[in-house]
Amino acid sequence: MTDALVVLTTTETEADAERLARLLVEAELAACVQVLPRMSSIYRWQGKVEQAGETLLLIKTTREAYARLETAIKQNHSYETPEIIALPVEAGSAEYLNWLEASVRP
Repeated sequence: MTDALVVLTTTETEADAERLARLLVEAELAACVQVLPRMSSIYRWQGKVEQAGETLLLIKTTREAYARLETAIKQNHSYETPEIIALPVEAGSAEYLNWLEASVRP
């Protein structure tokens, strides 16, 4: 196990995703954010099943930066309750993980 995390969040538009991705990387809260193209999300919200197009962000960060990253997402997200899920990185290439850690402000 490493200290690296992959954090998932979704946005309503690709423009929102790119704005949020750039903000997180420029603030050194993430080493890299990949913006995946539109997808269809089906979910339960306020007692009803909804369907919407969304854009997925894969955010590479560290455990140490997670709380600040979560706060930044909440402060800059258009959703009332944005998806923010952190997945631990069990293993990865040493070179990539070293770069990731060096790219995120402690």
